[in-house]
Parts: sequence; structure tokens; C-alpha cells
Amino acid sequence: MKETGAIAGASVAHARATVDEIESAGGDGVRATVSDLLARDGVEEAFALQTCNRSEAFVVTDRTVDGTDALASFAPEVRGGAVRRLDHEESLEHLMRVASGLESLVLGEDQIIGQLREAYEESKSAGGIGPVLKDAVTKALHVGERARNETSINEGVVSLGSAAVRLAATEVDLTGGSAVVVGAGEMGTLAARTLDDTAVSEIVVANRTVPNAEFVAGEVDTPAEAVSLADLPAVVPDADLVISATGSPEPVIEPKHVADAGRLVCVDIAQPRDVDPAVADRDGLTLYDIDALEDVTRRTRESREAEARDVEAIIDEELDRILRAYKRKRADDAISAMYAGADRVKAREVDRALSKLESQGELSEAQRETVEDMADALVGQLLAAPTSSLRDAAGEDDWETIRTALRLFNPEFDAPPETPGGESTGEGGAPDLDGPPESIAEELDD
Repeated sequence: MKETGAIAGASVAHARATVDEIESAGGDGVRATVSDLLARDGVEEAFALQTCNRSEAFVVTDRTVDGTDALASFAPEVRGGAVRRLDHEESLEHLMRVASGLESLVLGEDQIIGQLREAYEESKSAGGIGPVLKDAVTKALHVGERARNETSINEGVVSLGSAAVRLAATEVDLTGGSAVVVGAGEMGTLAARTLDDTAVSEIVVANRTVPNAEFVAGEVDTPAEAVSLADLPAVVPDADLVISATGSPEPVIEPKHVADAGRLVCVDIAQPRDVDPAVADRDGLTLYDIDALEDVTRRTRESREAEARDVEAIIDEELDRILRAYKRKRADDAISAMYAGADRVKAREVDRALSKLESQGELSEAQRETVEDMADALVGQLLAAPTSSLRDAAGEDDWETIRTALRLFNPEFDAPPETPGGESTGEGGAPDLDGPPESIAEELDD
């Protein structure tokens, strides 16, 4: 797999898209998305990230246009204004911002690091991770860790679960109340831990797998009970607050579950939705989804603006570092290609010269080495200036010069076939200039 390539990305996230649009863009999951992208023309690597707040895809191709084409049909049912298209540099910066929590609904949230790692492993299992995306995602994770270790970006409300509890507290007095957390995943666990710091008297954790619910219940000091999802009709009516965060493809809380409930606040932080929107029709019930958390997160953002600027400085530093490394690799690829083509011509011509000299008399090993050393010196001296120019071109983002060099010094170029008399149809492995101009142009364009 090639060490370089251009990254292209597409993002459907909370800043532009609704909950339904994010859900629609998610398709059938990370692995299915990666497999689909890898099947498209020109795609060598693929990575997908799907969370409550975003559905994103990234591909690596040799040509930027191939990446754009490959992602053209990503999120086909989502309106164009909700999809953000990213080029190579934008993709790198965006991944760093995501890992740092700057693109999260709750600024500085911690769980995005784990979600990014999980998405990386799933994409890797689907065969989507190669050297380019490995460097990009690894760098993003490194930046995310730096942001949290070197700034206070994650202090205070740092998860959707904690934001949900804060939002609910504005609607209902939790003192001595009962809360039901539906889902024993990362967000459900964070919600339970946040509830543990409130005045609720009881926490019920409901999950499809009861042992997982028992584990979450054991994480809190507040009296907690673990139940199955099948027990929701029994526990929801007695609750003051329900926070739902499962991975179910279908709603787990329906109107029948709340028919006998009193005053109840439901906060749905799942993607896809856990709570049937129809439950909001019942008197005394307040339903919030991810979109409704914006006000809570806005206040959090205002308190963290200075920290965010510090994180952005870290991102600028790390982005510059990875871009320089990328440019060096691109230049090295072109230089390697140039030397590979020259070495093939050199080897062929040295063999031809030695054969002719041997026909005139046996050569000593020293004489053979002299011929080979002269050929090496000629290649080195002839390519020294182009090598320097290519490195300068890479540093200045002059990819047209690099592409031209790859065409002029094509390592796949073979010398014209020899004539029956043993002479090549061109001198020194060059194209036959007596041939049609069109054929020369075609060789340069290959």
C-alpha cells in the first residue's frame, strides 16, 4: 500500500444537520460504510466515524477528484447544506478538532476519544486503514490527549449524559426522585455517574444484557438497581427522569411505557432515537433530544472559550507538523520514482557498455567497477538539481511540478524494443523522436 495519497472527507454533524439527518447518513454502520467506500474506483483507504453527533467518512485516493467522486453519494438522502465536504488539509484538521472535543455538541467531551479509537479499530477490521489514515487518526488521538492533559477543556460538563442531567434539572426537582438510565454503554455510564452527584434517591439501569446493567449500577454510590429492557413498562411510570442511550435500531420507549407515568422528563441522547416522538403528546411529559441540548452546551462553550483557543494552538502546531511530514513523503515518492527510472536506464546501459567492452577484450573487476561508478556518479549529478527542486516544490505545495516530474521520470517506462540488428530504436532509452508526436505525448501521460 502506498505511503501517500490525498484524503477527502464528508461530515454530517450537529452543527449543520438534524438528528434525523445524522441517523440517515450513518447507513448500516462503520464497517458497512468502509466496505462500500473501498469498493469505489480509486479508493485505497477508508475510515468512518459514527456517534450521536456525527456521521463522517474519509477516503484516501491518488487523485483528489477520485476522493470527491467516491464521497459524492455519501449520505444521499441528506440535504446538501447539511453535508460538509473536506479536502486533505481540512480532513486532517477536522479529525484533530473532533478528537479534541472542539466539534462536539458538548465542548471538550471526553468520550469522543474512545469513540474515535473504536471507529479506527472497526475501520481497520474492514480493511480500510492504511499508512495515510493510520497517521491521520493516530495524530488526531495524540492531539486529543494533549488537549486534555495541557488545558482544562474537559472540566465541567463534558458529556451528553451530564448535559442531559443538567437540562433535566431545569425541568424537574430531582431531590429524592427516581431516575432511569436506559443503556449500559459509555454514555449511559456517564449519565449514571452524573446522576450519582445529584440528590436522586434511586437510579435504575435498564439494559438488554442485565449483567452490563449491573456493572453500571455498581459504579455509583446512590442506591441502584439493574433491570432488563423488558422491565421498562414497570419502572418508567415510577420515574421522575429517564435518560436513554442505547444502540437499538428501533425505539425502546413507546407511548405505552409512559401511559401511567406522572410528571416525567425524558432525555433521548441515542442515535438512532430511543424514544418514540409520540410520547411527547402525553400531558405532563417533557421530551428532549440531542438538538434540545444546544442551550446547555452553549453555556458550557462560553465558559471554555479561552481553553478552546489554547487547544486550537495545539492543533495548529500538530497540523503543521503532520503536513510537513506528508509533504516530505510526497517529495520522497517523486524522488524515488525519479531515481527508480534512472536506475533502470543506468543498469541497462551499463550492461550494454560492459558487453561491448568485453567483446573487445576481457575486463578486470577494477575496470568494471570504474564503469559502474561512473554511471552512478552521472545519475547522482544529473538528478541532484531535480531532487532539490522537488523538495522545494513539496514545501511550497507545488504538486503540479511533482506530477510533471513523475511523468518525465516514469519508473514504469521501458526502453523501445531493439531492432533485429541489436540497436535500440532510440538513444539511451529515450522515446523515438522520429515517431508520431501523439505516441510521445501518450507515453508522457501514462
